Amino acid sequence: MTAFLFDLSFYLAAPVWLLMIFAPRWRWTERLAASPLTVVPILAVYLTLALPILPELWTAVRSPDLDAFRDLTAGANGAGALWAQVIAWDLLLGQWMYQEARRLSLSPWLMAPLLILAILLSPFALLVFLTIRAVRKRTVTPT
Repeated sequence: MTAFLFDLSFYLAAPVWLLMIFAPRWRWTERLAASPLTVVPILAVYLTLALPILPELWTAVRSPDLDAFRDLTAGANGAGALWAQVIAWDLLLGQWMYQEARRLSLSPWLMAPLLILAILLSPFALLVFLTIRAVRKRTVTPT
């Protein structure tokens, strides 16, 4: 069951990612990307995996310790919960990047690879996007 939930967390996010990448100008994509509710199903997966190990999870986050965190993620539920959390936060980050790109009139051709990078390695994508955003904001003259 845990392996299924692990996979499910990504499959729940995938449609939103696909729309932002392949149909960025479609009005339904814009509406979907504007909603933080897209992560609710993923958070349900997270809760399903996290609640049975809540005492261990609480210990690992209450007083962060590498060994406690390693022990937590060594178990299937701990690793699955962490994965679902990452998927949810990455999706929220991707949605924010998508919305900012639309606001700044950044090309979908620029954003598509950046959103793919956000799926795979979101911290790198965020750094690149923040750089692009800063440059774009400097080049746009206020009206």
